[in-house]
Amino acid sequence: MDTTFEIIEKEAIETLKFPHEEVLKDAEKIKDRTDNLNKALSLGNLEHFKIKIYFEDNTKKRMVDTTVWGLTEERVILKQGVVIPIERIHKLEL
Repeated sequence: MDTTFEIIEKEAIETLKFPHEEVLKDAEKIKDRTDNLNKALSLGNLEHFKIKIYFEDNTKKRMVDTTVWGLTEERVILKQGVVIPIERIHKLEL
């Protein structure tokens, strides 16, 4: 697997297009991602702690260093209403 992720600013994410396809195929990795998203939400709301989110749009793999402000069943919500579909996230670094 190509592990090269291009750094992107949070504000540029809203211009990206995301396919409706899960990037993780392993159930354990999906569970780990969900657990880490919940931790990131707590850290973001309580301490405004930034994390690295590694994700994939329709053209390439990217990484953003940001604070998680909200979480739905399908999306991660960043500041200013910027969202990333959860199914497009490879991993998080807390």
